[in-house]
Amino acid sequence: MAENKNPVKVKKIPQRKCVGCGENRNKNELIRVLRTPDGTVCLDFTGKKSGRGAYLCKDIKCLKKARKQGRLSRGLEVEIPETIYDALEEELLRDGNG
Repeated sequence: MAENKNPVKVKKIPQRKCVGCGENRNKNELIRVLRTPDGTVCLDFTGKKSGRGAYLCKDIKCLKKARKQGRLSRGLEVEIPETIYDALEEELLRDGNG
């Protein structure tokens, strides 16, 4: 039997878990909230900044659930400022996912 010398390479898409609903999704379908090494919290739309990240679906229901149960704070091991929650909500509403 002849071996296929040029196998088709399938690019692996990284999976991450939403802290709101707990579902695994493709990394590019989620919003990353980041705690930088100096302790500040910000949104990371590139997914490449250094620091500890937590992921949320682009769904307002997931944001509200994560906010109510303190899941972002727990995941990032730091208190989340209200400005971050407001920025997340604004981003979701702007994208039409609210």
